[in-house]
Order: sequence, then structure tokens, then C-alpha cells
Amino acid sequence: MSVRGRGRSMALAAVAALVAVTVAACGSGSSDASGDAGGGTLVVDASFDLKTIDPGREYELTGQMLTKGMYETLLTFANNDLTKPVGELATSYELSPDATTLTLPLAQGRVFSDGTPITADDVVFSLQRLIGLKGNPSFLLDGVTVAKKDATTVVLTSAKPNPALPFILPNPALSIVNSKVVTAHGGTTDDKDAAEGYLNGASAGSGPYVLKSLDVASQAVLTRNTAYNGPDKPAYGTVVIRNVKAATQALNVQKGDSQVALDLSGDQVKGLDTSKVTITSGASAYTIFLLLNQSAEVSPATSNPQYVSAVKKAIDYAGLLGVAGTGSVQPAGVIPSMIAGTLPAADALKQDVEGAKADLAASGMAGQKPKLAYPSDLTLGGLSFQTLAERLQSQLAAAGIAVDLAPAPVATELDNYRNGKEQMGLWYWGPDFPDPSNYLAFAPGGLIGKRANWLAAAAPDIDTVATTAGTTVDTAQRDAVYQQFQESLNASGPFIPLVQPPSNIVTAASVTGAAYNPIWTVDLGAIGAK
Repeated sequence: MSVRGRGRSMALAAVAALVAVTVAACGSGSSDASGDAGGGTLVVDASFDLKTIDPGREYELTGQMLTKGMYETLLTFANNDLTKPVGELATSYELSPDATTLTLPLAQGRVFSDGTPITADDVVFSLQRLIGLKGNPSFLLDGVTVAKKDATTVVLTSAKPNPALPFILPNPALSIVNSKVVTAHGGTTDDKDAAEGYLNGASAGSGPYVLKSLDVASQAVLTRNTAYNGPDKPAYGTVVIRNVKAATQALNVQKGDSQVALDLSGDQVKGLDTSKVTITSGASAYTIFLLLNQSAEVSPATSNPQYVSAVKKAIDYAGLLGVAGTGSVQPAGVIPSMIAGTLPAADALKQDVEGAKADLAASGMAGQKPKLAYPSDLTLGGLSFQTLAERLQSQLAAAGIAVDLAPAPVATELDNYRNGKEQMGLWYWGPDFPDPSNYLAFAPGGLIGKRANWLAAAAPDIDTVATTAGTTVDTAQRDAVYQQFQESLNASGPFIPLVQPPSNIVTAASVTGAAYNPIWTVDLGAIGAK
């Protein structure tokens, strides 16, 4: 799993480790289809989180955005409706009643950027390659086999019920590649694959754009795929994606040096001239949460149920939104507001200072002073974890709950978090795919449950609900059981959902269609011009 994988729990930590490698586009995957650069240039400023754009290996935020622009997947989300996958290279899908078999008839007549028809063999190769690479995104198809039913149909079979599978397939890491081109450049369906170097210099997909050049530390340049025969033609001849700090992004988009800025905080967008730019603000899909360790050896206080209840009641959730800024919301549960199964806003945790004081007294832990650990060098949606931790410390103190702040660099604190050593931990979680099953990590014995030393035996009733949620297929029933799961977590779980930080996308007045998506940030192919 990558630093971002299985919940993207540390998306931004990878940025500091980037190595600059500049490569020019070459080969049939790009040069054959990029001759017409007419249609103007779109400049997008972003804070890069990028290691590779090989679809089978990429699993960072900027890599997802670039891959989405150059490749297509079997299914996608139309108009950013994350509750209903629709066909892209597949015309539709059928999930068996037991959620173990997904059948996908393929769209006919679609072609790669070199004009080669897309076949079922390309689909099977692409997904088998993802699995066989054993790379960061390979877990998305854990327990899944891929086979060609006939020349126009592909079948995915899961070893256990997997109702989330249609929601996983739109992830750009599951993009379909030109198997002949990739194989000719060292591609295989096992970990001996050697095609990454080629795919970092030439796209081999069917998306609206193709790669012209890439420097993973500074800039990517895409040009129009003139062979593209999807539903909507790309609006621009060239798209330039630049690695730019947020403060400079704000200056650039106001001056017209760029047309899209992706990483401005709520405070930064307040200062923009809305006669020159359009600001689209809303909650991101990230859930910032507080973890309370359930091991008495780690902390006698945080493992005490009444102490946990006191902390939940002491927090001024509305006050945290003021810190997070424009576009932020309080998540009602661990599942963010735009994903199926989310709780109604009215069910969110609420401040009750007197109740917190009573619970603290009943716990017998008033004299304890746990350490609140967090990555001191991390910001998300413009929100500094240092600032958030300081505000939490102040709010808890107002109810008589004393905590010591324990900041550490992300690389250091990440190990403590993963190894269950934090007494209190301030972290965030984002979806690998927009399905509520991605949040079963918060179940007792789940990935995040283990980090809180909260095992299945500690909460068998919640474990039962989580197990039921993971195998329920009917949409309405799924929503109901995932809501029940979150209600149980809010009532007695060791996690406190705090804030969905904002997503602020700023565009020039001439730009349309730059809508936020939690998986690929923006769909470059959908961005248009007035």
C-alpha cells in the first residue's frame, strides 16, 4: 500500500520525496495522435503529489488526475454523481445477486490514441497487469480474477461478495491500456513488468488527451488526442499542469497566467477578485478525525468509555469549521457527505460542555493528561494540523480535559499511528473509491480500528453490523446498515469525526466544467471553454 493507499491516509507525505525526471513523449501511444495542437492552451496550477503516471502503478493525487485525462476506465461517474457508476469503455454492468460476479459488455468502435481498436484482450491484460504488478493500487482488485467471456464481454469474479466493485472500477489506476504497445515496451502481467519508463514518457490509452512531456517535480504537458472518439471532444489543444505553491496559484489565476487553481485555502479564496475568477467551494471527501487509543497500557484515560464520551461532548464542532474555512462541513459520521450511506447532518455529534464535565468526573480520569499526537508539517485543504490541534486542546480544556500536544514530522508520527502507539491521534482519511465499504476500516479489527487497538472482540455488536454492511447488496439496505454502523461508532467507538476540509477550485471566467471529484480532483477532459 502507498502512503496514500487504502484510504489515502497520508496523501501529502509523498510530495517531499519526489525525484525530478523529465521525459519527452515518444512512440505510438502519443506522437501518432498529437499533431493538432489547435484549440488554445489550458494552464492548471496544482500542488504536485506525483511519482508516476503508469496506470498500473500510480496512486497519488496528481497521478490520478493526469491518468484520468489520458486514459479511460470500464466505468465512470457521470456529472460527479458518486452514487451511480455508469459505462465508459463498458456500456453497462450487471452484478450478480451474490455480488461475486460482475459482467461488463464493452462499447464497440472505441479506439486507442494510435487508432487501434480496444478489445476485450486489452481489458483483461490491463486489469491482470494491475493485479500482477503488486503495486500501490493492486489491492483494489484483491481476490478478483479477470477473464474474457467472449470478444465483446469481460467478467470479473470476486472470491467473496464485493458489492463495491462497480465503484472501484472508475479509479484511474484501473485504466485500460493498449496491450500491444505496452507489451512491446516490456509490459507483463506480473512483477517482472518493465513498462513504467515507457509509460512515463508516452500515454497508451484512449482518453481525450495524450502525453507530450512530463517532469514529475514541476510540470506535465498534454495535447489533444485527435483519434479520441468518446462522447465529448476535448476543448483544448494543449493542457499544462504545473507544480505551484498555493500562494502563487492565487496570484497566477488572478493575473491570467493560469486558468485553474486547485489548492487554495478558504482564507486565500476570500481575497480573490470575483469579477475576474469563479470560485467553487465545497467540502472535500476527506474526513479529519480524532483517534483515542483503546489499550489501557497505552493510555488508561483514552481507553475509558466515559472519558471517550467526555471528549466527544467537549468539542466545539462549529468552532472547528471556523478554523477550517469556507466550504468545510462537519461530517455526521466517518463517511463524508457526498458518498452513499452518509448520515444526515442532524445526526452529527454535538457539543455539550456540562455533559462532558459529568462524564469526565464519572470516568475517574480527570487527573490524566494524554498526549495528542499529530503530523506537525501537514496541511489539508489549507487547514494546518498544528492549528487544528491547538484549537482542540483549548476546547477540551474548557471542559476540564487536559491534553499535551505532541507534534512530530509526518514521517515520524506516521509510524506511531500505524503501530498503535498514539494515545490520541489527529489524522485524516479519504476514499480509495467512493463506496461506504471503504470506511469499514474504522470497524473494530479494521485497519484503523487496529491503529486504535480496538479489536473485534471489544465491540462484537459493531463488528456484526460492519460484517453485514460489507456483504449487503441492495442499495437501500446498504445505506441503512452503513448508517447504523456510523451511529454505533458515534455512540461508543473510539473515533471522532471532526471536519471535512474544503475543496476550493478557482477558474478563469472563460473556463467551464472544472468540478471537484475526490478520486481524480478534476476531469481534465471535461473542462471546457466559453
